[in-house]
Amino acid sequence: MTDTASIGAAGAAVDDGFGLDNLPFGVGRIDGGPSSILTRVGDRVVPVADVVGDVVAPGVWASTTLNPFLSLGPDAWATVRSALRDRLADPAALDALRPAGDAVMSLPVEIGDYVDFYSSIHHAENMGRILRPGTDPLMPNWRHLPVGYHGRAGTVVVSGTPVRRPAGLVSTDDGVHHRPTRQLDIELEVGFVIGVGNEPGDPVAVDGADSHVFGVVLVNDWSARDIQAFEYRPLGPFLGKSFMTSMSAWVVPLEALRPALVDPPMQEPPPHPGLRANRQWGLDLELEAHLDGTTIARPSFAGTYWTFAQQLAHLTSNGATTRPGDLVASGTVSGPGRGERGSLIEATWNGAEPIRLDDGSERCWLADRDEVRLTGRATFDRGGREVTVTLGEVSGAVLPTGG
Repeated sequence: MTDTASIGAAGAAVDDGFGLDNLPFGVGRIDGGPSSILTRVGDRVVPVADVVGDVVAPGVWASTTLNPFLSLGPDAWATVRSALRDRLADPAALDALRPAGDAVMSLPVEIGDYVDFYSSIHHAENMGRILRPGTDPLMPNWRHLPVGYHGRAGTVVVSGTPVRRPAGLVSTDDGVHHRPTRQLDIELEVGFVIGVGNEPGDPVAVDGADSHVFGVVLVNDWSARDIQAFEYRPLGPFLGKSFMTSMSAWVVPLEALRPALVDPPMQEPPPHPGLRANRQWGLDLELEAHLDGTTIARPSFAGTYWTFAQQLAHLTSNGATTRPGDLVASGTVSGPGRGERGSLIEATWNGAEPIRLDDGSERCWLADRDEVRLTGRATFDRGGREVTVTLGEVSGAVLPTGG
């Protein structure tokens, strides 16, 4: 078995992006047993403790979240990852792996804080043109700092959790009414899981981001646009977003994606010195959003204006702290083309241009029973061979209000 291959059901080599170059971490129960920290190889899973339980303190693997492991820091992460690669490359290790379908996955981290940014310039410009036509689509501060808001950590859920259509106050031509949202939307995002926090008053330097960020997930920041439109001025998103945010069950180590780090887009004007980097912090990921089996968006994350390193530096620049398990998300990822818009409000231009699904139906917003699936992967050269690293998907079906 090569490093790029993963183990299929019959032990054959299958290149699905979950090979030994990936080795993501998650938490789940296998066949109804106790919850444990797992890793994945192809379509099989195994408790990390069964493979490398002797590498770090046993108490780490007894946890029901990744947080204790994350708090050990980059040296421990590298040691465990190296040991996993070495031992799972041995064909004898196959006996310890179980079908991924036998595992019921849970939220992999205990999230103390969740911050969602607004870092895609194409998304920000689209939203400005939709909501403020005839004006500069970018607000005056946008090119000077990564704009973000503090989300609700308590409603972040693991992939596969259904979303209940929320209700709220909506402004209409005949007044303000409380009703189920008629503009339920998705946001295709990339999230970064904090491994080691910072001390109060000790900001994270841009070029020190990889000493604090453990791994990468996909995020769907479900949004009720009509509720959001009425409430967001002057303090920003609240009930239109806080009802649920979905994230991957599998956290892909940043180390697995290091070869996919690239130069970000040119920033003009140059950012404040505290946000300037000497290292490559753009991340070349190809993302997709699927609605009821139809691919509705294919943006590249490489074009995101503000990098995750700048987001973390800005987040902590006033002395604020982060902790193991905290989630920092990119905001909707969109590209310059019509097929690269990572939300329905952009893809349908606020409902004016419905999109057609493969079954012939049309959508402006999500309907009850719709199913959404977000996927992503990086493909790069490592030592003369092409490697694919797949992110854990994010999926969810829409349930009606109160039913």
